[in-house]
Amino acid sequence: MTTISTTIGRVNFDACLMNAAGVWCMTDSELTDLKLSDAATYVTKTATVDYREGNPKPRYFAFDKSSINSMGLPNLGLDFYLEYLDQDALNASRFLSIAPIKTNDLEIMIPKINQSSFKGFLELNLSCPNIPGKPQTAYDLDQSKRLLDYIFSATDLPIGVKMPPYFDLVHFDQMANLLNQYPLTFITTINSLGNGLVIQDLSVSIAPKNGFGGIGGACIKPTALANVHAFRQRLNSSIQIIGTGGVITGRDVFEHILCGADMVQIGTALYEEGPQIFTRLASELIREMERYGFQSLSDFKNQLTYLTEDA
Repeated sequence: MTTISTTIGRVNFDACLMNAAGVWCMTDSELTDLKLSDAATYVTKTATVDYREGNPKPRYFAFDKSSINSMGLPNLGLDFYLEYLDQDALNASRFLSIAPIKTNDLEIMIPKINQSSFKGFLELNLSCPNIPGKPQTAYDLDQSKRLLDYIFSATDLPIGVKMPPYFDLVHFDQMANLLNQYPLTFITTINSLGNGLVIQDLSVSIAPKNGFGGIGGACIKPTALANVHAFRQRLNSSIQIIGTGGVITGRDVFEHILCGADMVQIGTALYEEGPQIFTRLASELIREMERYGFQSLSDFKNQLTYLTEDA
């Protein structure tokens, strides 16, 4: 029987599929939907210190199995997600995503998290491209280093970072050199491609930022795969990769794993199809693995040497 189990850090998962932090994970009912689905686990909506309404609507538009959004980090606040996780007996296998948007936010958030019952994975979101007036933190190495220095000094939880897309090999080198200085458990790559523009009839498709927003879905898969592959070549082997971006089919999941992902997140397609997508993707991934003679993800990963520069 072909299996798609995987391991992140010291936690074993029955499958390698989960949601991305922006999708189907804001409210308690959405998180419960994920718990009852065939997703291996869930990551919460990226939490800020306090509740955020987010950007004005319309702020999401779907097109050609892709999407544009400028959500602006709407979420129910850190206290809500900690309370939800407190009631989840499996919270040691869950992911809590957080985003500091003010200078001292981590100094407020980490003590609260440490005092809670949460024992799972902490994902530091360095990549939200849709807050007006705020740059993506991960494009600022000094600011990224400041946040990483603090978080590793302040908590013993397993830590990962959510990354924006990079496009230049020098930038992959620079960020990997920084990340390799820390005992990270994982990185999540990529978040949406920032500042795209989609026209609907005679107007822009979303309201915030004069129509500029993050692009997700099928059209970003080549960029997502390139980022997974580039970071797998550059990061310490102890740092695992959660791939996300452009996943519509089981073949897309397979290609993320081929490039070096240990787990794969679903965003736009989950938004459009709902949590039942995990059942379909798992079945399609198994068929794709069997096509090449792989009986498990560990078998797959043990037999391949990740794509070479000459491939």
